[in-house]
Amino acid sequence: MLANLMENTKVPLYLTDGGLETTLVFLDGYELPEFAAFPLLETPEGRARLNAYYEQYITIARQTGAGFILETPTWRASSKWARLLGYCDTDVFRLNMLSVEMMHALRDSHQSAATPMLVSGCIGPQDDGYEPQHRMSVSEAEQYHTHQVMAFKEAGVDMVTAITMTYPDEAIGIANAGAAAGVPVVISFTVETDGRLPVEVDLKEAIERVDQEARKPPAYYMINCAHPDHFNFAKGQPWLERIGGVRANASRMSHAELDESEELDDGNPQEFGELNHELQDILPGLRVIGGCCGTDHRHVGAVAHKCM
Repeated sequence: MLANLMENTKVPLYLTDGGLETTLVFLDGYELPEFAAFPLLETPEGRARLNAYYEQYITIARQTGAGFILETPTWRASSKWARLLGYCDTDVFRLNMLSVEMMHALRDSHQSAATPMLVSGCIGPQDDGYEPQHRMSVSEAEQYHTHQVMAFKEAGVDMVTAITMTYPDEAIGIANAGAAAGVPVVISFTVETDGRLPVEVDLKEAIERVDQEARKPPAYYMINCAHPDHFNFAKGQPWLERIGGVRANASRMSHAELDESEELDDGNPQEFGELNHELQDILPGLRVIGGCCGTDHRHVGAVAHKCM
């Protein structure tokens, strides 16, 4: 299924961006209520900043011969979070479509035979990405996320990627929403420092449950918003073949510590590149690498130079 999305077998690795929200807040000085980047789509200044942000990463991909996945800035662009910011469902649909239009424009300007690009519609969790207080059933999750999935479908994404998933039921619901819409789905779980999901489920158990219970299994899985040191698995386990991507944090801090931190912990970019290179030997299906909280173009550049 991963190969179906990435038909250009001449490209061994697809890069994606780093920590969009932490870059905007800590490096650029933007205020992002509810940690939402999608409102920047509303203004010429915001769109210009987003374009400049993605172009930094596209340049790295082009210079190193990697592919690139354009992930929309819509992690918070679902109805619950949008309502907290004063948006209605019509606004949410429009802004999700606008985000895809921006990604298409970037692809039209920068894609080449040596640097193929995919457009992915980014979906975030309905509740807190570190400590969910309300867990939806599978049917509730499908109903909730269908609105965003349909906006992405209408706008013409190559896939949707659910990032920072904390429990299997929501992931299954998103997979089902994608299946109903005919859009490939990628599920990215987050883990705590012990390698387990925030709801204390093993990553292996979560992946196997989603594969078994979803109407159509995800194209592949990812791990995000955790440091590589927190990934608790050993080489040679068959289920690891389902992990096709990693977007790790720069920091070794726990989720609770990150939540309370008022300063950016950007770790060591060169070490970040080396640790991701080590993951290539453990994860046989690893084709997508980017960053999450605390990472920027330096980290993804180090990844590209170590892993290509």
